Amino acid sequence: MGFDDSVLICDEVDPVLNKILQDDGLKVSYEPKITPEQIKEKISTFNIVIVRSRTTITREMIEKADKCKIIARVGVGLDNVDQVAAKEKNIRVINAAEGAMNAVAELVLGFMLTLSRQTARGDRAIRNGQWLKNELKGTELRGKYLGIIGLGNIGKRLGRLARGLNMNIIGYDVVPIDEEFAKEVGLMKADLDTLLQSSDYISIHVPLLDSTYHLINAQKMTTMKKTAKIINTSRGGVVDEDALYEAIKNGNLGGAALDVFEKEPAIGNKLAELDNVILTPHIGAQTKEAQSLAANIIGEKIIQILRGVI
Repeated sequence: MGFDDSVLICDEVDPVLNKILQDDGLKVSYEPKITPEQIKEKISTFNIVIVRSRTTITREMIEKADKCKIIARVGVGLDNVDQVAAKEKNIRVINAAEGAMNAVAELVLGFMLTLSRQTARGDRAIRNGQWLKNELKGTELRGKYLGIIGLGNIGKRLGRLARGLNMNIIGYDVVPIDEEFAKEVGLMKADLDTLLQSSDYISIHVPLLDSTYHLINAQKMTTMKKTAKIINTSRGGVVDEDALYEAIKNGNLGGAALDVFEKEPAIGNKLAELDNVILTPHIGAQTKEAQSLAANIIGEKIIQILRGVI
């Protein structure tokens, strides 16, 4: 079975996606270094456009996409696609929300372990000729309270991993929480304020919307334990970074780990001045396994849409 459809892949993706599409007869143009200007010039000739994180599909691009049926993101969020403009042109927008589930959850777990034992600080100290054995007294995760804000695929996977370490799980979401999952991990449901007041670690897994912009702000931080640590692998704008910097610098929070930032690349971010902060360059889904899975998911979804299955 084949399709007379042309595909533009704008970012670097796992080769399995190319294979899936080409095996079903689609004509694939793989241009992982294509510029926004080039996309505007070429987009009118393609039926399907695929991106990851590097490329943003703007309204201006979509208005030129007269043949486009599908815009796909090989990733979780869709904030780099103008969904309103796509809807106006009856273009279907899809993602691979399931693809990064385990990779991001494992990264959060790594952050918690690193923050609890101050291993990143110890590593930096040795590289700078310092031996901080007496200063780096850590804590264990066992018995601590983990607050998970947003209990979708990633939040639930994190809850299961943390439960395996005998942590206590507190959960908050704006949508109903899966009851079977809640029973499985012994989840304590709470409103956001109660979660923030009660948790030793707070991990955020929500999209960036008007309602979630600076969800964790200066006022919210004042209600948290002074030893609490914030972990954000969702979107940068969900946490007020200026407020976070002041809270940690002044000893009102125990630390933070950020994989996402309000401005990326986050070169020169002042949070880098603080010892009890871990900063990584948006690597949540950057595993071989996650990229392969996401590519498989997108490939199969595109084929099923073209077949009229979904």
